[in-house]
Amino acid sequence: MSAPARAFTVRHIQLLRALIAAAAALMITFSSDHSAPVGLAVFSGFVFVTSLVQILAAWLVLPAGSRWSSILQAAFGLIAGMVTGIPMWRTDDLFFIVVVTWALLTGAVEVLAGIRARRTSDPLARDAITVGAFGILLAVALLLIPAGFQQEYTIDKAGTFVLSGIILGVGLFGGYVAIVAVFLGIAGLTPRRADAVASSAAETADDAPDTAQHSTATSAELGGDR
Repeated sequence: MSAPARAFTVRHIQLLRALIAAAAALMITFSSDHSAPVGLAVFSGFVFVTSLVQILAAWLVLPAGSRWSSILQAAFGLIAGMVTGIPMWRTDDLFFIVVVTWALLTGAVEVLAGIRARRTSDPLARDAITVGAFGILLAVALLLIPAGFQQEYTIDKAGTFVLSGIILGVGLFGGYVAIVAVFLGIAGLTPRRADAVASSAAETADDAPDTAQHSTATSAELGGDR
């Protein structure tokens, strides 16, 4: 495979996903409002852009037999992004229903894809299983938050505040995207033996014509001296 064709790899997909997750984590972290409208606005943008990256991965990077997981995740993300992209629908209940469903479906698909990839000794299988497990853990954590949860707490010299279920839910989503950003960022920046082997193979293929020409020229020179 030529160098231009290998310019976009799985590593670039991981870094793009990490960048999108990091942006979502920063928006939630630096927002004092952890209400459903804010949480769903960030979630909608996150899943929609991530879905576009996964479509790009299925089109340019993944082989034919491995595209199904990215296509399924992209489909789930686009649906979730469109549903939560309507401002008047952004309620507490919608946040938990959509985020839990999306996290379970996409997490299960990515874990299954990683397990299948392990059978072929794919070095990226562990990353897929780990990120998928993060999604499933997010869904479980959100399900553990009691419906209508309200808890008052007081901070000296600051006042009394209310910790609600939606604040916890949005905070958990922010923690999830932060972890995914760090994990995929490290995975994307870590050199892989498979990449080194592929690079060496490509360099060998590029050098082969020059070697053949050199051998032909040498043979001709030797023949001319006889």
